[in-house]
Amino acid sequence: MKLLIDMNLSPQWVSVLNSAGWEAVHWSFIGRPNAPDQEILEYAKDHGYVVFTHDLDFGSILAATNAEYPSEIQIRVQDVTPQRLSGFVLSALNQFKTHLNEGALITIDEKKSRARILPLRE
Repeated sequence: MKLLIDMNLSPQWVSVLNSAGWEAVHWSFIGRPNAPDQEILEYAKDHGYVVFTHDLDFGSILAATNAEYPSEIQIRVQDVTPQRLSGFVLSALNQFKTHLNEGALITIDEKKSRARILPLRE
């Protein structure tokens, strides 16, 4: 599984995720820093990435378009540093790996992680 880290998360996540055996790249290394969310989603879909973000807009776009892919991992806490959250994120990646490969929105906070299968339905 390949992870595309959004601009609102630190590039430090790349080394944390790669060290844990996940393939990760930060958007700043492959795209325009001011690219709209839709462009990032399209790139992720076209290149087989899961979007890793702190931005709620990606989930809204997935819901509005009834998209089945790309999967998204959404962080819902204030301190999004790898030092604070790496354990939570790595645990969720392992727990929801199958869901992410099939199309899902994974939400992570410090108390729990949960998965919603794509496309998102009301």
